[in-house]
Amino acid sequence: MSTGTVRVRTSAPAERIYRALTTAGDLRVWLAEHAQVDLEGGEYEFWGRYTPEGERGRQKLLGFDDRSVRYSWFLYGTEYTVELGIEERDGETVIAATQSPYPEWGDGKDESEILLTFWPLVLGNLVEHVEGRPVLGFCDFTSPEQRFEFDIAATPAAIIEALTEPALFARWFGARMEIEPHVGGRWAMGSLAEEENPAKVIALDEANLALEFPGGMVTSWEMKGSEGKTRLTFVQSGFDTANPPYGPWMGWLSGFADLRRMLELPGWRPMWHSFDIPGVPDGVLVLE
Repeated sequence: MSTGTVRVRTSAPAERIYRALTTAGDLRVWLAEHAQVDLEGGEYEFWGRYTPEGERGRQKLLGFDDRSVRYSWFLYGTEYTVELGIEERDGETVIAATQSPYPEWGDGKDESEILLTFWPLVLGNLVEHVEGRPVLGFCDFTSPEQRFEFDIAATPAAIIEALTEPALFARWFGARMEIEPHVGGRWAMGSLAEEENPAKVIALDEANLALEFPGGMVTSWEMKGSEGKTRLTFVQSGFDTANPPYGPWMGWLSGFADLRRMLELPGWRPMWHSFDIPGVPDGVLVLE
């Protein structure tokens, strides 16, 4: 049985992290719309719009200690085991989300893409929350609309550079990409040499970037700057609204918290500590 782990680093103390992992009020900020927690009574559930198959709680508490909580999660017809824990690695405090079974990277299943991108998104929210910053946001699984707006204390030019300069992109997103930075150029996650069906750049200027993927889906970033801040509008369109691509959507959103942190925080380091994910091609994920 495969097991996968996503780890993020944080400057927050372990006591604050543990409270965020085990308190219903905290879970409602970084993880889910609704949550109920009573560790001594054997209860640990979350549900709502921001949770896959979130019409009800599908979790059962399996155990906890002063560093972690472990539960089962019945999702898409499979019983998963999840552990959220605090680790000390190389002098750093690390938050780890471990799940078993873990989907194989690139298996083409919608539910696999959701499971692969859900944890990076909510862990990004968690790091922001325990460090006293506003969380980035969530994916609404009850809506086919995929439009997200947030503010960054940076210029549009700085954001465009972060989106189109491969080395810079890899630092905040945690994965490599290659781009031919002009309208009509190619774009690929990983390597253009290895991507048989790259996306195409259909817009690129000082305040806009748009990519068209095979199948017609368009992903776009639109920026409006004012007084040292930029409102970034991120949109996915051109997909079958009866089957919204929530997994790719969350994949993009999962990086935006660190994009904002990179451009706003002095002495920033990427939150991404390590990924242990089955089937990831060599050279795709990037760790500092």
